[in-house]
Amino acid sequence: MENHARGNNNPRGRGRGNANQNQFWGQRTMGGGGGGGGRGRGPRQTPRYVQVEPHQPQPVIDPVTEELQSMTLSQATVPKSSLATSSKILPMKRPDNGGKSATRHLRLLVNHFSVEFDPQLTIFQYDVDIKREGQPKNGRNFLMSKSEMRIIRDKLFSDYPREFPLSMTAYDGERNIFSAVELPSGKFKVEVSRARSYGITIKLVKKLELHKLEAYLKGSLLSIPREILQGMDLVMKENAIRHFMSIGQGFYSRECKNDVDLGSGIIASRGFQHSLKPTYQGLVLCVDYLLLPVRKPVPVLNFLEENLKIKFAAGRSLEHRDRRNIEEALKGLKVTVTHRRTKQLYRVEGLTRQISRDIRFTLEEAEGSSGPKEVRLVDFFRDKYKKDIVYKLLPCLDISKNKKMNYVPMEFCVLLEGQRYPKENLPRDAAQTYKRESLAKPQKRMQVICNIVKEKNGPCGGEIAENFQLSVKTEMTEVVGRVIRPPDLKLGDPNGKPSRFTPRDDCQWNLINRSVLDGKQIERWAILNCTSCDYNNKLNADRFIQQLMGRCYRLGIHMSRPLFCEPSNMNVLSDTIALRDLLKHLNQRADQAGKGRLQILICVMSRRDPGYKNLKKICETEIGIMTQCCLVSHANIGKDIYLANLALKINAKLGGSNMELFDRLPRLEDDCHVMFIGADVNHPGAWNTSSPSIAAVVATINWPAANRYAARIRPQYHRKEEIQNFGEICLELVNMYSRLNKVRPEKIVVFRDGVGDNQFDMVLNEELTGMKNAFKSDGYFPTITVVVAQKRHQTRLFPENVREVPPNGNVFPGTVVDTKIVNPHDYDFYICTHFGSLGTSRPTHYTVLYDDHGFTSDEMQRLIYNLCYTFARCTKPVSLVPPVYYADLVAYRGRLYHDSLLESSPMSAVSSSSSSTSPSPSSSSSSFSSTSVFDSKYFKLHPDLENLMFFS
Repeated sequence: MENHARGNNNPRGRGRGNANQNQFWGQRTMGGGGGGGGRGRGPRQTPRYVQVEPHQPQPVIDPVTEELQSMTLSQATVPKSSLATSSKILPMKRPDNGGKSATRHLRLLVNHFSVEFDPQLTIFQYDVDIKREGQPKNGRNFLMSKSEMRIIRDKLFSDYPREFPLSMTAYDGERNIFSAVELPSGKFKVEVSRARSYGITIKLVKKLELHKLEAYLKGSLLSIPREILQGMDLVMKENAIRHFMSIGQGFYSRECKNDVDLGSGIIASRGFQHSLKPTYQGLVLCVDYLLLPVRKPVPVLNFLEENLKIKFAAGRSLEHRDRRNIEEALKGLKVTVTHRRTKQLYRVEGLTRQISRDIRFTLEEAEGSSGPKEVRLVDFFRDKYKKDIVYKLLPCLDISKNKKMNYVPMEFCVLLEGQRYPKENLPRDAAQTYKRESLAKPQKRMQVICNIVKEKNGPCGGEIAENFQLSVKTEMTEVVGRVIRPPDLKLGDPNGKPSRFTPRDDCQWNLINRSVLDGKQIERWAILNCTSCDYNNKLNADRFIQQLMGRCYRLGIHMSRPLFCEPSNMNVLSDTIALRDLLKHLNQRADQAGKGRLQILICVMSRRDPGYKNLKKICETEIGIMTQCCLVSHANIGKDIYLANLALKINAKLGGSNMELFDRLPRLEDDCHVMFIGADVNHPGAWNTSSPSIAAVVATINWPAANRYAARIRPQYHRKEEIQNFGEICLELVNMYSRLNKVRPEKIVVFRDGVGDNQFDMVLNEELTGMKNAFKSDGYFPTITVVVAQKRHQTRLFPENVREVPPNGNVFPGTVVDTKIVNPHDYDFYICTHFGSLGTSRPTHYTVLYDDHGFTSDEMQRLIYNLCYTFARCTKPVSLVPPVYYADLVAYRGRLYHDSLLESSPMSAVSSSSSSTSPSPSSSSSSFSSTSVFDSKYFKLHPDLENLMFFS
């Protein structure tokens, strides 16, 4: 449960950041989706090619970008917060030539491969508009997938190779073709079959001159049209798109010989990810190795038998529990059908209420009938498709679309290849196998990446890149990293007095013979024992209470005996009405004991359970009870380290301080109060098309310790990354700080998570501007720094000499790189702040966009590294700066609130989640609230918890 330092939420759906966006330049993914990335082969009919309204391509003149010829990277450094054109804020430039502070230097290899290009080359960008001809039925528009659009493109190009040379072009599967030669413009018609014909309009929109890219890389041009990088990145991906299965940003082999069978109908597919990056050393291709759990492309019934352990028989119907589990396992997945010749894709909406034997429907144009006729599903399949339904007692899959009913027996459905399986939902054995296979040690991962780069059909293979005069070197980039000194910490000695502590080489510390700095008195607490009915896995309550109280006492946290231990079961967590009544009763029971409201409720659970979200939603937004969940398997064993981590979480949740930095943070040593703000947005899963995104903003509420946070949660438009009303939320947190400290912070440092390079403008000119305007309206003018943290990138740091680093083969915590592999203009750097005991450490990429405080590179890097030691719930530095780490946890908590609402009132939830996308993004926030049940009131924290770290 909460004992994981950082869950995979995907949660950001959360994906963290947008799954459909390039991680560096924010363009649409240049691959086909869900296995449609290959060239594909349609029906064998020869297409009819007709050109209409031909015309010669007209020259396109790009707008001239002002070039600062005399400026180099080192000269173009401005220590001011940013450059601005009229009122537009631009990202600031690097204030120096990088940091100098180091306790040691490391020779590193980085998975950046140098790319050479011809600066005299011009790439032609074309807009492609493909429309299905004919009148859509029922007034519905024809929707085409990327794979279908690629098939249409391939037919046009392959039949007329002289006019449209396929090997000289790259296509994004949507509206853009980039070509190394000029193509004819005009309107064309392609007939793929008698039933399907398409109109294609091709229009030259821009000529991309690569000498501008060369000028940008050399520092004489401060900005570059993003289309140049988009086009060249697509060119480098085109070969992989044609030969591999495209899933998200990665490419995976369709051959399963190298995949790992995880059991339960799941395989771990091996693949790679690559993208072009402009860096100080020039243009590079960043390549990384991937391992992704996906569902096997097998018949649906076979998958369910393996995944859910259900045995199907012709004369057997489903139990209610099996039906629910099947629906949860299949909803949102794509399937093909075996009873038809065409391999059309369908998305599963759910299961039919009736079993196959009982389903009847009206056939509008029945053969031999003068009008509509009611038919049985089993008769229809036998008469039309010559298929007898074997499993007549099973429900059908509901694959309806656009309100058109479509029910297909499960035995005729096959899962589409390349459908992800959430890592966090992997069964225990599968999760262990996946973890073992995915956590490759640095030297092994480095070798795998080098082999990928050299593959014939890999990211650097094929003739397409050669035709665009692009060549990739096969050697990794060599760079020197600096290891900066860890901060001294302030911990309690055995008597509870503050003492200085210097972390060891791995930068971790233990709590043996030490105590927390500020332990809270815990007098009103209780246990909700959800294992009372589990005879094989029941909590040993007396032993657990005694051990927890003893460990808390040794840490300086004085814990009385619990007021009571309430017996219950796991089923109550899924019944929101019963759970709400139970929690109210527990609160009243504590009150009646004359002690006041509960400080914390420890919920012991038999297993990880979906009802967890209901517990958190009700306690944190309705009743106001702080909770801490734990698994009975860990509670009964009672390992010292487990109980210590549990105690740290409880103390942090109740407002205690586990540890602090001994010295002041760099550049912030004066007497001014400082607030750190973290912001993130959690987006719904890839298949979800309507649910709101969840924004979270956290802020420190104490200084100079800066280790206690308050949080705010807001729902907003579906997949909207810009945080709505960001300024108002920040002002609310500032005013809370003022009430607690009797003074407003004079300095604010904002850390923003989950945004790509193409969204820097949004952060500066929407969120920062909104923040300043909100502060100005209240007569408040603090100095501000804005930093973006990016964890979802591909860059990896490999030690050149393994004898210079710890035995795990990873770089030391505090390893910084701010030369050669960084952006030629931006104020960015890579820093690995954690000790990577497993796999290959991923550094975090930080970019300073705006700075009123004048941080040098050394000061900013030490600020971030030192803050990583203040994470409340573990005794080691974390990989991500805590304001962002906590914002990610809070945004995921908001997602749980939303899912709990969805589950407890599905009809209102579905309608509201659909309506939440109806107002335009430019509409006011009140418009959004008025059209959606999921307005902010459902995410508002209880007053008793809103300034406590309920999420820690």
